[in-house]
Order: sequence, then C-alpha cells, then structure tokens
Amino acid sequence: MKKLVKSVKIAWKAVKKTVKWVREHRVFVLTVVITLLLMLLTGCIGGDGVATVALAAVVVPGVEGGKHVVDGPLTTDVTREEAPDLLLNEIDREIVKIRPMATPIDQLSRHAGSRHAGSMVVDYYNVDTKPTSAKTTRLYDEDDVPDPGRVTLYTEQDRIFDVSDTILVKGVKGYEADGVTQTDQELVLYVMGRDDVSGGILVEPVNGKLTTKSPNSVPTLPQGTVLIRMGRAATELDVMSPQFEALPQKAQNFCQIFKMQIEQSTLQRLSNKEVGWSLSDQEEAAVYDMRLGMEKSFLFGKKARVWDPVKKENIMLTGGIWSQAGKEFGYTALSGDVIVDMMRTAFTGNAGSKRKVLIGGSGLISALNKQDYTKVITAGESVAKWGIDFTELRSKFGTLYVLMSEVFDECGRADDGIIIDPEYLQKYTHVPFSTESLNLKASGVRNVDATVLTEASCLVLRYPKAHVRVVKAAE
Repeated sequence: MKKLVKSVKIAWKAVKKTVKWVREHRVFVLTVVITLLLMLLTGCIGGDGVATVALAAVVVPGVEGGKHVVDGPLTTDVTREEAPDLLLNEIDREIVKIRPMATPIDQLSRHAGSRHAGSMVVDYYNVDTKPTSAKTTRLYDEDDVPDPGRVTLYTEQDRIFDVSDTILVKGVKGYEADGVTQTDQELVLYVMGRDDVSGGILVEPVNGKLTTKSPNSVPTLPQGTVLIRMGRAATELDVMSPQFEALPQKAQNFCQIFKMQIEQSTLQRLSNKEVGWSLSDQEEAAVYDMRLGMEKSFLFGKKARVWDPVKKENIMLTGGIWSQAGKEFGYTALSGDVIVDMMRTAFTGNAGSKRKVLIGGSGLISALNKQDYTKVITAGESVAKWGIDFTELRSKFGTLYVLMSEVFDECGRADDGIIIDPEYLQKYTHVPFSTESLNLKASGVRNVDATVLTEASCLVLRYPKAHVRVVKAAE
C-alpha cells in the first residue's frame, strides 16, 4: 500500500511539472498541435500514424476553384496528388515540337486534345443536319386537278416537310397580288398537311396565279422541281408545333497500337564520337519517323482486324479520316472559278466553322500557287496556328488554312487533298504516348540500352459533312 501511495505521489509531481512546462511553453505547444492537425487534414499522416512527405505543403482552395500551395514548396509529389493531369501531358507537349509541319493531321489532333478510350474499339455518334430540299417525283399539271388552290405534291423525301412549313420553289416565279403579273420573287408554298400512308404533301400557294378554277393557284411544276424547306409559320393562337427530333448515327473505329524501339549498344554509348549523338537524339529521330507512319495511318488507314498466325493474336488497324469525310470535290484543272466552287462545297450545307484547314499534296498546292487571285478569292499572309505555319486562302464563303503535306505525295495522291474542320476532328487515346526503358542486359537478350515508344489511338470525324476530299479526276 505504501508503494502504491508513493507511486501516485511521484506521478502527481510529474503531472504538475508537465503542466508547468506547458504553461511556460504554451506558444510552442500550440504551434505543434496546429501543425499536426493540418497534417492530418491534408493526408500527410497515414492511417498507421507514420508521417509521410507526399504533401509536406498545405493546399488551400482558390476563389474560382483553383488550388494554392502554402507553408511549403511546390513539388512533383504535390502536383501529382493535386493536379494529376498537369505533368502527364509533358510528353505530348514535347512531341508536338518535333517537326510539326511534316505531320499536320497528328499535330492538329494533339493540340485539340484527346479523349480517353476505355477500349481499343471506339464507338462514337455523328449528328447530321435535316435535309433542306427535295425534288418532286411526279409532274404536277394545274389543268389536271379540280382545285389548284390546294394540291398534293410528291417528293423524294416527303417527311422532311411538316405542317406549317413554308417552301420556296426553285426556278418557278411567283405572282403579284392580282395573280396575273409575274415577279422576280420565286413561288412560295405553305404546307397544310402530309400523307404518310399514300405519300405526298398538301400545299397551298402564297403568291400563286389567277386561274378560272382558283384565284390563287399553284402553277404547273415539272418533275424534278426543287422544293426548298424554309421556316415554319404559326398562327397567333398556336402553342404547339410539329416536333423535331434528331437521332445520332453510330460509327466505330479501332485504336491502333503504334510502337517504335530504339537501341544503342553499351560500347556505342561509351565510345568517343565526333559529334554528340546520344540515345536522346535517336529517340527524337524515332519519334519523327513514328509520327510520319501514324500520319499515313490516320489519313489513309483501313479499319480492320488482322490475325497474326505466328503471334496468335489479333492486330487492330485504325481507319483513316480520308474515307470518313462526308463530301468529295472533284476537279480536272484548277482555275479561279473551280476554287470558288471548292470553297462553296467546303463551307456550305454543313453548318461547320468558317475557318478550315486544307492539307494537300505538292501537285494541288502547286496548282493553287499558280492562280491569279482576285478580290473574290485572295491569298493572304502566313498565319501560325497549332504550331504550324499556314497560308491563308480567303473567300466570301470562309477562310482556308493551306499547307502542303508530303504524305499525300508518298501515298500517290500528289494532286489530292482534304479539307478538315478542326472543331470536329477528335482523337481517342487508349494508351497515351509513353516511353519505357527495357532492361535487355538483365534479361540476357542483348548488351544494349533500349527504349520503346508506344501509343494506342485513332482519329474520327465527328461531323463527316464538315470535311471534304479534294480529288483530281483522271485525265
């Protein structure tokens, strides 16, 4: 009992000394406690109570959702924890600096950014625009109908017209209010109904002609007359309108695994050289060669699976954007009028951007350079975009950024080209561009330093009709 009382007295004296020390050094103790709490809140102390150095600094949120590092330096550990995508893109940023003019398609896709693909098979959707015109499939004769003031017209695509649509009849003149005098304005029709069973659309004229059967008649329309869909016209009491729906169309492409391996023997590395030629220099040359190969695949590749009987594996080949383009413009010889027509094809009927990229072979670019441009089509100064120096070609329709690509020459298409809308060029990446060092010495394969470059990716055109193949016709 005496021993117990003595132990309690000793413990009490120790507590009193500790309390006295804490009072005397309360500022230091408070600082330590706050630091430990901050470390716990920021994850610097693990679940087992062991402090780590992963986040030695404190990260606080900014006003607009950003992050700021306080009470410590910004390290790669902090960056990888708080902004994991920041350092991962460094490889891609270095790649785009390696001879970008030689691989413009690959360059554009890398600057635009890529989407991660969770599979080697990429499914994506395209949304097209609703057709704006249709041709009549039958002759309409005003003398063969009892009431030419309300008639049924049969077209190639009746379903693109809805009740309350207005229609412009191309090439057919309308009439003044008296129904006798023709005007320069074309005939306009109003859609009253549509027969989805028997076919045809029921229309009445807005500026029709005067006949014995009706004061406002639809004049005779030959077969093949173009009807252009315009805006809808509702009444004052209309609340609803015929519905509009757009269903995307599913498409698919394969990611292709692109690889390049660089090796340098140990003796080669140790030997004296007249110039500094290291493994890094070989890697840069290899990246350029790899990008050239990818450029050709991205342009003219064929989507397919190929069985390798030796490796007993399927090889995925990506489909190129050349076959994905939704329009084609053919020419025999370039002239000012032909260039205007090419620009018209590129910038109309697709609701795309007014600035697009024309990449072509040396024959096409040579023919463009030989033209005498006018106020309608003008050749502008050089412009730097996406790390590439383009030449501007401007028209009333839009602006083309023009660049010559030797890939077209190498693939036998020196006189051809492709017009791309960068807004609708999408890259999908299953395996981002990466480098991996192989330890072939330890495995007993070869006494070399080896590096493998790898990327699994593909390109798709999200809106095919915004892109045009430019093809020279065979003479």
